[in-house]
Amino acid sequence: MVLFTKGKNAGNKSFEDHVQASGKPLQWLLEKCSAHSSHQQNIRLILLGAKGSGKSSTGNSILAAGSDLSFTAKKRTTQCTKETLTVAGIQITVVDTPGWWMNYFTQDSSAFDKEEIVKSVYLCPPGPHTFLLVVRVDRSFTEIYRRAIEEHIELISKDVWNHSIVLLTFGDWLGDTTIEQYIESEGKTLQWLVERCGNRYHVLNNKSLGNNFQITELLEKIWEMTAGSYFETDESLFKEMKRKRQVEEGRAKLRREYVLRRRKSLRAFKS
Repeated sequence: MVLFTKGKNAGNKSFEDHVQASGKPLQWLLEKCSAHSSHQQNIRLILLGAKGSGKSSTGNSILAAGSDLSFTAKKRTTQCTKETLTVAGIQITVVDTPGWWMNYFTQDSSAFDKEEIVKSVYLCPPGPHTFLLVVRVDRSFTEIYRRAIEEHIELISKDVWNHSIVLLTFGDWLGDTTIEQYIESEGKTLQWLVERCGNRYHVLNNKSLGNNFQITELLEKIWEMTAGSYFETDESLFKEMKRKRQVEEGRAKLRREYVLRRRKSLRAFKS
């Protein structure tokens, strides 16, 4: 895949005009990559992870590679958000999702957040090519953290693992330590996650998120991994999550009504 960045510098010139003006070297490169581009003209991504893991910042870096679009990075993502851009004729769809607290299992997360996580796959039909599981390297990867990821990911489906990449953020914190050394040092918990994702991982330096090269590397890795395949959605999952949320909301309403009746009874008794 050839990924063109700094598209704004081209002004009003079309992509085709730019290729023509650049001459034979660029035309040769595009022809060499045409075998890949012929079967896939879009990439659909979903960002998943705990609160504060860097999902929105990562999404903004991907969007900045070819557009002025952005997710809101200064406050928490409370519901699924989708943005789409086109880079060198390739449509890239990025879906940001609400995160969960690092030490929260699914039983502790709100019904709304769980429904939004499941809902994310329906925002990029017919299904996402890749799930980016965002993990901070400056936080210890404990068994609780691992289990929280596993439970929230599998709200969608156990098949998600076959379409996932572990995206390690805040890579600048590693210093001279390689990502492979870091994964080894974190022990079995992080190694389990990486292996569960087919040993697919990528690291981002958050102090250089404006550097398009590391985003280009990530997109190339996704392109090679997917080869046009994608996660197939099952609408019954979303319907079931929605039904469970409605049941929980119904129970909460009954509890509120019961509390109000008790208060009225107490007031009447005191008077």
